[in-house]
Amino acid sequence: MRRCLPILLFALLAARPGAAQAPPVAPKPGPDDLAAAGRACALAHQRQGAGALAVATSSVRHRQKMERYDVQWYKLDIALENNSRNVAGSAIMRVRVGAQPLDSLAFELYKAPASAGAGAATLLIDSVVVGGRRSPGVLRQGHDATAALPTPAAAGAVVQARIYYHGTAPNGNSAAIGNALNTRNYYSQGGVIYPYNTTWSLSEPFSAHEWFPCKQVLTDKADSSAVSVTTTLPNKVGSNGLLRRTVLLPNNKVRYEWSTRHPIDYYLISVAVAPYIEYVNYANPAGGPRIPVVNYVYNQAALDFYKAQIDLTPGFIENYSNLFGLYYFADEKYGHAMAPIGGGMEHQTMTTQDGFNFTLTAHELFHQWFGDNVTCGSWEDIWLNEGFASYGEYLSLQAFSTPAAARGWMDQAQGYAQTSNGNGSGTVRVPDTTNVGRIFSYNLSYKKGAAVVHMLRYLCHDDARFFRVLCTYQRQYSTRTARTLDLQRLFEVELGRPLDYFFRQWYRGEGYPKFDVRWHQVGNNLYLRVAETASIPTVTPFFQTEVDYTLTLQDGSTRVLRLNQTQASQAFSTLVNGPVASIAVDAAGWLPDLPGSVQQDPALTGNDPTLQVYPNPARDYLTLAGAVPLGATADVFDALGRRVASQPVQQAQLDTRALAPGVYVLRLRGPGGEALGQVKFVRER
Repeated sequence: MRRCLPILLFALLAARPGAAQAPPVAPKPGPDDLAAAGRACALAHQRQGAGALAVATSSVRHRQKMERYDVQWYKLDIALENNSRNVAGSAIMRVRVGAQPLDSLAFELYKAPASAGAGAATLLIDSVVVGGRRSPGVLRQGHDATAALPTPAAAGAVVQARIYYHGTAPNGNSAAIGNALNTRNYYSQGGVIYPYNTTWSLSEPFSAHEWFPCKQVLTDKADSSAVSVTTTLPNKVGSNGLLRRTVLLPNNKVRYEWSTRHPIDYYLISVAVAPYIEYVNYANPAGGPRIPVVNYVYNQAALDFYKAQIDLTPGFIENYSNLFGLYYFADEKYGHAMAPIGGGMEHQTMTTQDGFNFTLTAHELFHQWFGDNVTCGSWEDIWLNEGFASYGEYLSLQAFSTPAAARGWMDQAQGYAQTSNGNGSGTVRVPDTTNVGRIFSYNLSYKKGAAVVHMLRYLCHDDARFFRVLCTYQRQYSTRTARTLDLQRLFEVELGRPLDYFFRQWYRGEGYPKFDVRWHQVGNNLYLRVAETASIPTVTPFFQTEVDYTLTLQDGSTRVLRLNQTQASQAFSTLVNGPVASIAVDAAGWLPDLPGSVQQDPALTGNDPTLQVYPNPARDYLTLAGAVPLGATADVFDALGRRVASQPVQQAQLDTRALAPGVYVLRLRGPGGEALGQVKFVRER
C-alpha cells in the first residue's frame, strides 16, 4: 500500500516519496515538514504491522490454483455508504485460462475465523454465476474460495464469473495504513477536528480481499477494471480512470460508474465515498495532452485551506513527465480523493490523501510511474515503489524549492537509513514478504531505498545517463511488473560494466562505510591514505564505491577529486596547483556514509599507486580509478607500439568507441607532460 507515504514522507502521522505553463510558487517546506512527513507514515506502518490480520492470506496450494488463469478484467458493482464498512453487490472476474483446462475458479475473499464468534465482520458469498449458470458449489477454506465451474473451460478460453457477495469488511489494521475498507466520522485540518463521514479503501499489500473477490498476485495485473458504486446523495464516489456515467436512482440514490482501460494491479483498485466537492485543475506536459487533475475535497473550507498546495500538482506532473516520460494515464486523469488516512495511498489515477503537504503530494504522484505503471514484481522489491517515490520528493524539491531544502531532505533520508533498527542493520531487500511492517519499513524501504537511488545517480557520472536508464525502465516494463535484477541490468547496459557488487552491498547488504583520511602535501604532490571500515562487517565487510574529496586550497579555490575505493586501505596521489588548506569527504552528500576523520599526517609520503581502469575489457568508455589531475591526457598505443589515440581525460573517462577490438596500452600524462602511469586494457566488440 503505500502508505502513508512519506510526505517527506508526510506529516507526522497525518500524512505519509518542459511545462507549458509556469507552476505556482511552492510554499517552502520547513524543518517540521522534513521531520514529520514520513514519520506519520512510519508510525502508521508500525500500527498496521501489529494488526492481527497483517499477514499474507492465500495458501501456497491456493495460489497455485490461481496461477492456472490470468486476470483480464475486474468489474465491481457494489453499494457503499460513507458511514459504514458494509458492502454488498457483485464482482466480475474475467480470466483467460492457462495451458491446462480449468474446472474451478480460485479466488480470495475475507472470511472471519471460526474463533471470531457470532456477529464478527465477514464477507459472505451468495452465489457465483458463470456463463449464465450458477456454480454447483463453492468451497471456502479461510480466505481461500474455490467455485466449481458449471462446465470445464478449455485451455486458452476466456471465462467470466460474477460473484455475488455481501457483508462487513473487517477492522483489524491489516493494510499498510489501517484497513482495506475504513470509515471515520471526522477529519483534522490545521489542528482542528471537524465532523465528517468518509469511507475509503486501501488494499496494499494484500487486503483487497477484505472488500472484493480478487486474485492477490502482483505479477497478474488486470488488463482493465471498472468500479460502479451506488450510494446516497449528496455523496460522491472517487475511483480509478474516468467517470463514465452518473445514474440517478430512486430513493435519493445515485450510481457512479468509473472505469480504466489501462492495466492495473489488484491493490491499486479503489473507492472513496463522501459528500465531496470537486475542484479540477490541469497539467500541460510538453509534448502531451492536457491532463485534468480531479480533486475530491471534503468541502469549500478544506479547498480554501489546501488550494495553494493542490495547485502544485500540475507542475509536479509536468516535471516528472519531462524526466521519465509522459504520465502514462494522461488519456484518463490524475486526481485526489481526500480521506483521513493518516498519509496517502497512490491508487492508480486517483490518489487517496488526507492533506496536501508538498512532499506527500510529490511522493504519491511519483508512484504513478514507480508503482502503478511499473509495479514491483514481489514485495521483496518494494523499494522499486517506495524508494523511488521517496526520491520523487527529492526531485520535486530540487525543481520547485531550494537547493538547501533538497539537500536537507537527502541528509535526513540518509540519517534515517543509517539508524535502521538502531544500528544501521537491515537490508533494502525485504526478507519476509508476509510481514506488512517490514515491507513498509520507513528507514529501509523508503529512506534507504531513496539513498540507493541517489547513489545510482552518482554512479552514472551524468544525469542524462541516469534519467535515460529510468526512462528505459518505464518504457520496457510499462503496464507490467519488474524486479531489482531488471533494473540492475538496465544500469549495467548503460554503464557498460557489471554492478553485482553495488546491489550486493546496497540492496542485499547491511550497514554503511566510514572513511578515515590521512593526507600530506609535498610540493605539488598530494598524497592520501584512505581507510574504510564497515558498520556491520559480519554482513557487508567492505563497500566498493567512488568517493568525492573536495580540496580547498589556501587561495580559497576548490577542486573535487573522485576516487574509487576498491580496497579497505588505499593510497592515492595527485598533482595540485597550490597549497591545500583542507579536505572534505563527500561534501555534496551523495553517499550515506558514516562520519569519518580527516587529518594531516606529515609521515605520509610518496605513494605511487598503480594506474587502474574499469571496465576491462571495455566497450564504450574506460574509467580511470583514482585521482586524475585537471588537464591530464590519455595516449593510447596499439600492440605494435603505435599511438592510435590521444585525448584529454574528461571526468576520469576515456572514449574507446573509435578503437578497433584489440589489446592496447594507456599512458596517462599530467598537465605538464609528466608521466602518471600506464595500464594495459582490452577493447571488445
